[in-house]
Amino acid sequence: MSFVDDDRPQKKPNHEIGMDLSMMSVDELTSRIDMLKAEISRIEAEAQRKASGRKAAENLFKS
Repeated sequence: MSFVDDDRPQKKPNHEIGMDLSMMSVDELTSRIDMLKAEISRIEAEAQRKASGRKAAENLFKS
């Protein structure tokens, strides 16, 4: 029987712009790149969603 609780939420790695990367392995750096690319995609999708909503609102109120 294992005493490790695998159901606990895993802590996501924190990344700060400009942080020291010299102590990170290639695997850790690659993981950070993947994480940041996913975050960029998420932000771009939200920006697109908001732009579409704004455009729809502008079209609704045009005379």
